[in-house]
Amino acid sequence: MGLFLTENEVKQLLTMPIAFEAVAQVMAEFARGEAINIPRQRVRAVHTTQHLLQGYVPSHQAIGYKVYTVSKGVVRFLVHVYDAADGHLNGILEARHLGVMRTGAASGVATQHLARTDAKVMGVFGSGRQAVGQIEAVCRVRPITEVKVFSRNKDKLAAFCSAMSASLGITVRAAASAEEAVRDSDIITTITSAETPLFDGAWLKPGVHINAAGSNMLTRRELDEATLDRCDLIVVDSRAVAEKECGDLLPLLEKGKLGWGQIGELGDVIIGRFPSRTSPQQITCFESHGMAVQDMIVAAKLLALAREMRLGIELPLGI
Repeated sequence: MGLFLTENEVKQLLTMPIAFEAVAQVMAEFARGEAINIPRQRVRAVHTTQHLLQGYVPSHQAIGYKVYTVSKGVVRFLVHVYDAADGHLNGILEARHLGVMRTGAASGVATQHLARTDAKVMGVFGSGRQAVGQIEAVCRVRPITEVKVFSRNKDKLAAFCSAMSASLGITVRAAASAEEAVRDSDIITTITSAETPLFDGAWLKPGVHINAAGSNMLTRRELDEATLDRCDLIVVDSRAVAEKECGDLLPLLEKGKLGWGQIGELGDVIIGRFPSRTSPQQITCFESHGMAVQDMIVAAKLLALAREMRLGIELPLGI
């Protein structure tokens, strides 16, 4: 029988270490050609947009898709996982928290491989739900002592910083300006829906690492050309996905200022096929767009855990 996991059950099961290990594993498998990822497809109606991501992860015998709809400001996420051996439904999961954790984990894995090991100060753009996973994942792999957060919503920002400080036991504070968030930061994370660049690349200090996690549509852009021009190393989760929707990179590619041969994939960095940081002065960038194989492997692990812990609702289908 297929198993249904609610959002609360996913939160009960999913920790950042689980998400981190899963994402690191599947990105290496994808680089070796052992997993299949189909880039996001979108269907737009008058009031609703449907987003579909499909993937296959043989190591967990998982095949399936994530689908989410956006309508009037409300986003609804579901992940469907099937057994690749015989096609039966393994489970369906509500996936808002799952998406936060696996997106954060991807930035954490990139940070582990690309950021300086002594990085201590983090600048963050965005104070929404996704920013929680981003900060937690980076703090897992680097000795972060201070996080500066810049967001347009000042009331929300204050509450966010207070909650994150209490959760992580480090200083998480509001930045008065975009420039303050960037200046002297060792790691910068952008997780917004911005349509224009968030900061001036001239503010970046040598050796900084950037996780750009919000530019997953052609209409979205978080980084300016000055930032990307200064990057010594640019890595994406998947070139096939970036080619379709990376609003940050595509303008430079169209102008001929950047070529796909200069852009690596995270999985290739993990397995050593593409270079990682070679100097403390290098500026590195990870462009994260989201991949179905990341959702599939995390969901498969959670379904197995749920069965062990007798969580979830058995569905009258899936045999």
